Amino acid sequence: MNLQEYLSRINSKYVSGIAREHAYRTDLETLIRNIVPDIDVINEPAKVTDCGNPDYVLTKNKIPVGFIEAKDIGKDLNDKVLNKNQFDRYRKALDNLILTDYLWFQFFKNEQLVHEIRIGEIQNGKVVPLSDNFSQFESLIIDFVDVESITIKSPQKLAKMMAGKARLLQNILEKAITSDEETLSNTELKGQYETFKNVLVHDLTPKGFSDMYAQTLAYGMFAARLHDDSLKDFSRQEAAELIPKSNPFLRKLFQEIAGPDIDDRIVTVVNNLAAVFNATDIKELLKNFGQSTQANDPIIHFYETFLSEYDSKLRKARGVWYTPEPVVKFMVRAVDDILKSEFGLSRGIADTSKTKIKVKTDVANKNYKSGYKEVEKVIHKVQILDPATGTGTFLAEIIKHIHKEFSSMQGAWSSYVEKDLIPRLNGFELLMASYAMAHLKLDLLLTETGYKPTITSVLKFI
Repeated sequence: MNLQEYLSRINSKYVSGIAREHAYRTDLETLIRNIVPDIDVINEPAKVTDCGNPDYVLTKNKIPVGFIEAKDIGKDLNDKVLNKNQFDRYRKALDNLILTDYLWFQFFKNEQLVHEIRIGEIQNGKVVPLSDNFSQFESLIIDFVDVESITIKSPQKLAKMMAGKARLLQNILEKAITSDEETLSNTELKGQYETFKNVLVHDLTPKGFSDMYAQTLAYGMFAARLHDDSLKDFSRQEAAELIPKSNPFLRKLFQEIAGPDIDDRIVTVVNNLAAVFNATDIKELLKNFGQSTQANDPIIHFYETFLSEYDSKLRKARGVWYTPEPVVKFMVRAVDDILKSEFGLSRGIADTSKTKIKVKTDVANKNYKSGYKEVEKVIHKVQILDPATGTGTFLAEIIKHIHKEFSSMQGAWSSYVEKDLIPRLNGFELLMASYAMAHLKLDLLLTETGYKPTITSVLKFI
């Protein structure tokens, strides 16, 4: 349907004298589908916003990119009484919105009226086309649904959309692992599952593994987008490039989903997840996130919000609760003071002194029967262990605290990190997404402090 046909249908119904607002709904839906065929137009959608239900929602890859509120033909769109409650709510809550009477279209972006145009008008009781405006109207509709110009504005909305894609991915992966069908991707997934089960979590189930995988992928992509300097485009391939080499697990995972051999069963979900992030300026969206709860690091504390949407029971079972940063800072300072005052270590947690301990090592050679041999090992006297590290809040604060000591000798920082910090940072974590985020967070933090590796160093997390 082109614009001339659209107006002809509108006119036929209008001149009947019995048509009302809803009579024109299907015609407008059909027109928009014709102008932007890759956009889904849903008339009378179920609740999609917290501010009510606009008459139409326009989506791309299931991501809402625009909303339309329609009034009856001839209604004054500038009537403040008409728009007082309902439309004012829409305009404030929705950053991409059209108000129309089917002939007159007003385009709002971030509450501001940015364009308006008429494609027809009522003359002598019938609809008269304004054909000179047809080309501009089509361009405005195409621009209106341009996903690159749309941003998801609510952290909760982002968490909900991430969680929906992750749950779908988890379900697909679980079915792939338990399937009797043998494919290369199936074999690789099952191999990874068996490795995790044998080495890390002995009672791991296919559901538990697929849950780890899906969460890690979703939140890893979140972290990659957070550190993406370009807002114009984002894809699973770009996400893979943004994962640092010091995080081999996450990097390998993303290299697998970024390449041409990605499992066909998950490619659509992964691409749709990337599209969610492509429509989001995460730095801007999370700029004030967590201020009321003293949770100032979005990459750390947004995980709690995400997990609440993804699986609130899992969040409770694993104890995923942020520790307010003032509490973390107090605890780190307190440990530092105790090491200085009670243990005579003048540099506290920055101490570099070493000691010898005896450890048992597994041996099996011609000199020893298979078993254990006790050997002497030199280690740092002050070891740092977080037994439930989560997304790395405490370890990150320890790095920040120690780095302050090097403010006047930054040249010595990289060497210190390499020889006297990384070797004694240890964290244990059961949730794979938390593990990956802690690893990525600490790597990024060390980079921000000016650390430049002289050898290949990998932070130790189990």
